[in-house]
Amino acid sequence: MRPILANYYVTYRCNATCSFCDIWEQPSPMVDVKDVERNLRDMRELGVRVVDFTGGEPLLHTDLPEMLAIAKGHGLATSVTTNGLLYPKRAKKLAGLVDLLHFSIDSAEPEMHNASRGVDCFDKLMESIDTALSLGERPDLLFTVTNENVDQMEKIYETISFPNRLVLILNPLFEYASLGDSLSRDVMDRMDAMNRRPLTYLNPSFLDLRRKGGNDPENPVCKAVSTCIVISPFNELVLPCYHYGLEKIPIGDSLKDVWNSDRVSFHRQWEGRHDVCKGCSINCYFEPSFAVSPMSKYFWKSIPSKVGYGWTKYITQKYLDKVPREAVLPLRPEVGTNGDQSGMYELPVIQHNPISR
Repeated sequence: MRPILANYYVTYRCNATCSFCDIWEQPSPMVDVKDVERNLRDMRELGVRVVDFTGGEPLLHTDLPEMLAIAKGHGLATSVTTNGLLYPKRAKKLAGLVDLLHFSIDSAEPEMHNASRGVDCFDKLMESIDTALSLGERPDLLFTVTNENVDQMEKIYETISFPNRLVLILNPLFEYASLGDSLSRDVMDRMDAMNRRPLTYLNPSFLDLRRKGGNDPENPVCKAVSTCIVISPFNELVLPCYHYGLEKIPIGDSLKDVWNSDRVSFHRQWEGRHDVCKGCSINCYFEPSFAVSPMSKYFWKSIPSKVGYGWTKYITQKYLDKVPREAVLPLRPEVGTNGDQSGMYELPVIQHNPISR
């Protein structure tokens, strides 16, 4: 089996201190662009199709545009998730280089969002949306759903996501180490219901896996090692995954040699079978795991959401760009009461933009 996804940690540093994340607590360098260029070339030859430049906060790395351009030059699709603090400043250099651009959002209420992120960043997030739209970009809004913020789901959709024709990704919180809590059944049911609305995305298999108690080492669903290449800012291959990094192998000059080594083969045989794998439901690794498991029910249940997301990104959003917002909103009774739109954030509504993605 060939890997299809790379999670490339360009730094562990972050300009936020999110309550559900501990990556920002780790000391970290910035990746060396020469290492990145060499590793991206090897990744493509190994079979990788998508590289997620992540962190920490990936925009802290001033050479991110160069790394994205290198990835695109190798025919790799690119993904970046940001808290928005630096995006307005870096947006022009990033424009056209990120296939899947995600802005993290935890609440439609500034105080609640800022408290979750540990820093005042809501205003910058709104500015980031404004800036991205003005450049012809279509960022997704990545909402990590918790038992505490689930009531914000509709508010974000009604006041920010839908009025600006942006996909709202419903990202269920996962547990690992001492972070995160199990989502309640009610919260998962509400996520399922929300996912029936246009311009939303949720892989329902994430919730099915949680309802079944997560990964079972006796019959593992996880294919983290087979499907994902995880690289640290120290130019190490992290195994079996970042979150439960049991071994870190220096990559040196050849990612391909490391990937084909006996140590990686060992971890591939043990993927999903370690004691720490019991009950795991970390989204980053199960998304590709479902995609390569056609004999699994999770594979088949994932397909409609994947097709729907692709349709939305490449058909629906392009159509809505040509339609005035006022022509769309009256069709959505959820937006305000009796047509009241007073609660919306007045972000600019961009008409059809000739800038190609």
